[in-house]
Amino acid sequence: MMTTERVLHMNGGDGETSYTKNSLLQRKVASMVKPILEDTVKRLMSNTGSERCWKVADLGCSSGPNSLLFVSNMLSIIDNVNLSLNQRTPRLLEIYMNDLFGNDFNGIFKLIPDFFQRIHEEKNDNHVRCFIHATPGSFYGRLFPDDYIHFFHSSYSLHWLSQAPKSSTNTDEPLNKGNVYITSTSLPSIREAYFSQFAKNFELFLKSRSEELKSDGIMLVTFIGRDETHKIDNPAEVIGMVLNDMVQEGLLEEKKLDFFDLPIYGPTAEEVRQVIEEEGSFAIQTLRTFKIGWDANLHEDVDDSILDSKMKGEFVAKSIRAVFEPLLSVEFGEDATDKLFKRFAKKVAQLIEFQTLEYTNVSVSLAKVF
Repeated sequence: MMTTERVLHMNGGDGETSYTKNSLLQRKVASMVKPILEDTVKRLMSNTGSERCWKVADLGCSSGPNSLLFVSNMLSIIDNVNLSLNQRTPRLLEIYMNDLFGNDFNGIFKLIPDFFQRIHEEKNDNHVRCFIHATPGSFYGRLFPDDYIHFFHSSYSLHWLSQAPKSSTNTDEPLNKGNVYITSTSLPSIREAYFSQFAKNFELFLKSRSEELKSDGIMLVTFIGRDETHKIDNPAEVIGMVLNDMVQEGLLEEKKLDFFDLPIYGPTAEEVRQVIEEEGSFAIQTLRTFKIGWDANLHEDVDDSILDSKMKGEFVAKSIRAVFEPLLSVEFGEDATDKLFKRFAKKVAQLIEFQTLEYTNVSVSLAKVF
């Protein structure tokens, strides 16, 4: 299999299964985190004083309209704070949009002219000026020079690992036979392997960002976490169930499933705290968890009460397909992946009947330790 970095990206374009058309859930998460973003930006403004130009990086920006939502929120927050403080000198923002090389950056570029036009019309030219750059590459390593960035932001990206965990004892034996992620019946060794890979990645992320941040720099990251009281809290578990069914029916080779694991990990809030404290580059300012339903991809104008479980399952399947399809297609082929998501929709519809399916999210703001 090709390296994760080469194949991991959301579905590009603007088709029915694209991330652009199926990322309302991620947009809702950004809205839920906005109060924390406001507090973080206010703290940054007090730290940087009269410094006019901020360098801000959005890590894991993906593509589609959500990519510029963070920029829009930043501009709005800064303008509002300037207004409340009666500061008339507008700041300048240099925004660095980062994601892996396979990301649909062209999709972002095409949105920028209309975005700037809308901002200009809304603010009547009295607003923060911003300049947008693309910075492709993995955030598990260096992206910028030393002492360069004022503020790092990342939403719904850090649960992705640089690679799936590997068995430390015998590479000829599957680590997670019959599954592609942690389940309620997983052995402790499987959980330990996943956490070990997450800790290794997250430590490198923190170390890299601390070197790139200015001394008064701040970071805000939000990612899918885990609540150990839930029976199923990640769609990856359901993907594993469906793949297992397809193996049992002879539609997939058993060995392919046994040796494939998804490169994701949802940490608990305490695991996040543990890694941050052990790495030592940052002090935690806020650490919060919140939940959102898997079916939050439903548009606001859709009446939830008239949707049956079948329709909800289809909505969830489209949002998950937009995220996982490129990775799964490389491993199992496009035909099998198409069958997988049709079955996934039915499986989710069944599960929704007797349990609440929701993500646990972890949001943490961090200040660089001098």
